[in-house]
Formats: sequence, C-alpha cells, structure tokens
Amino acid sequence: MSDKILELQSVDAGYNGKAVIRDANMEIYGQDFIGMIGPNGGGKTTLLKVILGVLKPFRGKVIYYNVYDDQRVKRIGYLPQFSVIDQKFPISAQEVVMSGLMPHHGLTRRYTREDRKKARQMLEKMGVSHLKNKVIGELSGGQMQRVFLARAVIGSPRLLILDEPNTFVDNKFEGELYEHLRELNKEMAIILVTHDIGTISPYVKTIACVNQQVHYHHSNVITEQQLSAYNCPIQLITHGDIPHTVLRKHQ
Repeated sequence: MSDKILELQSVDAGYNGKAVIRDANMEIYGQDFIGMIGPNGGGKTTLLKVILGVLKPFRGKVIYYNVYDDQRVKRIGYLPQFSVIDQKFPISAQEVVMSGLMPHHGLTRRYTREDRKKARQMLEKMGVSHLKNKVIGELSGGQMQRVFLARAVIGSPRLLILDEPNTFVDNKFEGELYEHLRELNKEMAIILVTHDIGTISPYVKTIACVNQQVHYHHSNVITEQQLSAYNCPIQLITHGDIPHTVLRKHQ
C-alpha cells in the first residue's frame, strides 16, 4: 500500500455548535482515487473543509503525513464547484493558473519567469495553452474547468480534491476530464465529489458515502443494498458500459 497522506479519527464537525458529520473515520493514501457521494446536506462539503483544514473539528483529530512543503503550506489542491468561480474578475487564464503558486510564494512576491513557464506547461497539459491570454470570463465552462484544474495542480499537490467538477460542462469535456484525472492519479491521490456514480465508477478505485457519517467502501463497485445500508441514496448506477438513470418505484 502506498504512503498515508492523512487520517481522520472520530471527527465531529459542523457549524454554530451543531454537528453535520459525526464520528468520521477515514484514511487516505498516496494513490487513492475516491469517489465521494451522498445527499445534499449530508456533510460532503463539511468533510472537505475539514480535510482542507479550513474547518476545525469539534471532536477528534485530523492527522497529516508529509503533506507540508518547506514553507509549511499544505500540498492539497482544490477545484471548487463551478458556481463559486467569479467569472467577471479581470484575470487571464495564465494568471489564474499562476495564482495556484501564491500559497507557496506569499502575497508580496512577484511571479518569476519560471512560474510563467510552469503555468504555460500546465495549460498545455490540459489542452488549452492557446487560451493563456484570454480573460476567464470569455471562456466556456469546459475551458474554465481545465484552467482551474491546472491551477489546482501547479503546486504539485499530494492530494487533489474536486467538488462536482462535471457541473456545467459538456459530455466531451467530461470524458476528457476523467482521463486527465486518471493520469494525475499516478502522481497524487484524488477525491472526486459527484452525484453521478455511474459515470465515474470506471475511473475511481473506492467510494465514500457521506450522510452525516462516512461509510468507506473499498471498491468502485457498490450495490443498491450497500447504499441502502449506508443510508446514502443516489440516482445513477451503471448497467454494463452505459450509465442509466434509475428512478425509485413510485405510485
């Protein structure tokens, strides 16, 4: 098994003294590719905040293993939901990508020639190097997600977290995105939050169902009975190679 990145031990966390997740236990290793599913309000975002270190648990511990760089910055990349990105901010694609280096450089240090070169390489890796001077507001949803994915990985994170990255992107880019993630997984662990377990099941290695508690499933194949036991409803499952939408029986 590859080296451990972080561990959650009996974590309770939430807001204003009210726990959203309870007794969460989880271990993440270097080559993990975890699909995280669960109902709205079940605690997925809260769990991500705990892992990122922006929300302190009420109880329990979050232990990081060899995650910090020389500047004591956590090497965790984060791609937020598309809806939280300010598309009106006047910044170019290349500048967006370079901003991913800011935690490592500090707020006052100027970007170097090497930083710009690295940003161009990241954009090229994502297939959007021709957009380096475009303002982000001029980009399509798929192009913008590529740019922000480049930003998330420019600092060579040990763990990459993506919060529903397939929202507002077309089917062509969605397939390319998962192929990009498959390549990135050779270099880092990945947590991918999604409602679409059917589409991601060929790519992820394990599944975490989050609904107030964390139920970790050590496989990318999960049955309806297991989901019911975890109290973790989803809508999509996979039949063969083609995802189908399956609705619960109703009157």
